[in-house]
Amino acid sequence: MDYVIVGAGSAGCVLAARLSEDPHTQVTLLEAGPTDHSPLIHCPAGIALMARTGQVNWGFETVPQAALNGRRGYQPRGKVLGGSSSVNAMIYTRGHPSDYDAWAAAGNAGWGWDEVLPLFKLAEHNERGADAFHGARGPLNVKDLPEPNPFSLAFVEAGVQAGYPRNPDFNGIEQEGVGLYQVTHRNGERCSVAKAYLTPHLGRPNLHVITGAHATRVLIEGGRAVGVAYVRDGREEQVRAEREVLLCAGALQSPQLLLLSGIGPGEHLRQHGIAVRHELPGVGGQLHDHPDVVQVWDVPGARELFGLSPAGAWRAARGLGQWRRERTGMLTTNFAEGGAFLRSEPGLSAPDLQLHFVVGMLVNHGRSTVWGHGFSCHVCVLRPKSRGSVRLASADPLAAPAIDPALLSDPEDMRLMVRGFRQMRELLGHPALAQHGGRERSAAVRSDAEIEAFIRRYADAIYHPVGSCRMGSGAQDVVDAQLRVHGLAGLRVVDASIMPSVVAGNTNAPVVMIAEKAAQMLRQGQAAQAREAVLEDVA
Repeated sequence: MDYVIVGAGSAGCVLAARLSEDPHTQVTLLEAGPTDHSPLIHCPAGIALMARTGQVNWGFETVPQAALNGRRGYQPRGKVLGGSSSVNAMIYTRGHPSDYDAWAAAGNAGWGWDEVLPLFKLAEHNERGADAFHGARGPLNVKDLPEPNPFSLAFVEAGVQAGYPRNPDFNGIEQEGVGLYQVTHRNGERCSVAKAYLTPHLGRPNLHVITGAHATRVLIEGGRAVGVAYVRDGREEQVRAEREVLLCAGALQSPQLLLLSGIGPGEHLRQHGIAVRHELPGVGGQLHDHPDVVQVWDVPGARELFGLSPAGAWRAARGLGQWRRERTGMLTTNFAEGGAFLRSEPGLSAPDLQLHFVVGMLVNHGRSTVWGHGFSCHVCVLRPKSRGSVRLASADPLAAPAIDPALLSDPEDMRLMVRGFRQMRELLGHPALAQHGGRERSAAVRSDAEIEAFIRRYADAIYHPVGSCRMGSGAQDVVDAQLRVHGLAGLRVVDASIMPSVVAGNTNAPVVMIAEKAAQMLRQGQAAQAREAVLEDVA
């Protein structure tokens, strides 16, 4: 086998598809979860049930978070072909151009905005058509919501009434403003990265996809990664890599797999009885995520909004029939239809807050059941300063990692959360929404101290973990600008864990871009090796 890829999430699907385009390159893709056959994956609104059932979801929890009154946060991750792109809210955002320029300025050559924009366009098929910012020939289908909820349109109008610019394209010339998100849909269904990149090519004879395969360690021989051990149906098996092992297990499990393989901070490995194969202190460090809190509004009688009631159940049943027949109707929603990128204060060079407007009451981030109809709105801090870690909870490779994003541990993050909470409330109070007679459930929370207490009681991450195998050349960095693990041959990490800092937006599209860039790097390396071999033969 030439390449072994661990994790069939967004990055792994891209790499498997791109590398197997060469019929002479053998690729094995390992995925711990099952195939993506569940209709809850393909029906966009199925996300609501998946959040409650835990289906095809690792369903991790964090360690107790000191800044959140000792509560454990929730960390859902897709455990299925397509990974988290099969269970997420399908929002297509890239972040702000300055995010990538900052990566490059930190010493990561080739990662500036001008270098990565062509890769975003390469991956994208935007149904609006191609322009200076968008592609129209890529595998990943991006489109406007076909039937946005009337309340999402009202949210946009409320934002305009609040003085924010209307923005029809958060991935265009300007990020700031209020508008509807574009989504990764196609023909009324979720367009996961698996459906976009992997599924059309499963018949390739040089592409080998193994599901139910839980990777347990990277095989290291003579300072080089030579394969992966994995457990399937209770038996350990191994697959060898002649060229490289590519870790695409995400910001929580790629560092875990490195640690289980003896790659990481030596003291931590020895505490768990793991032999140190390669001392690399940065593995698992610098974990961070967007801290987020939700306001919930009851809107009695608003049957256009999703909710639990006899009328709501009847409407959902009719919607299911329509979706099954036509792939249209209310179940094509991604729920988080509207959004905004805002500045917490004038004079900032870029937005530092993001809103997600949800056409249902999202209590406990959708994991609790509430009766009635209403809407919700998230606010998150886009450039958090808090940093945490991923560590081993156990040397058992099947155990969950110890996840500590250290949410709101930096006081600046809490300051911005309080400001964002106030800005969100002010926006939602404008006539376009207020005319519907809704009632904010947290209306009694008024002072800064009360808002801070509310945030500590209810905030969580918005499920964008990054940074735990950080790219850079410093002592605490894990991979170089080519995504090669420092000090080891034949091993790269290709997923959100390599981000030096989280982008100002949802992270799925950036992970696809990272994988497209890695595939180009690998192909260029293969071509260079082939040229060298020819020159040696001639000599």
